[in-house]
Amino acid sequence: MPSRRTTLLQGTLDLLILKALATGDLHGLGVSRRIQQITRGRFVVQPGSLFPALHRLEEAGWLTSTW
Repeated sequence: MPSRRTTLLQGTLDLLILKALATGDLHGLGVSRRIQQITRGRFVVQPGSLFPALHRLEEAGWLTSTW
């Protein structure tokens, strides 16, 4: 079972991703940059965190992706 801290961080990242995508479609780097902009540089998302989160959100039906 994930720790409370891990769950909190995943939930925060998920919400930031959804907020970043609320303005329109973005690629991975665009999502990362938008999150930095939204949080005024306080939250920097690395690819190792971003892409699993994007996949998790897609699997849950919160977003769709295209290639």
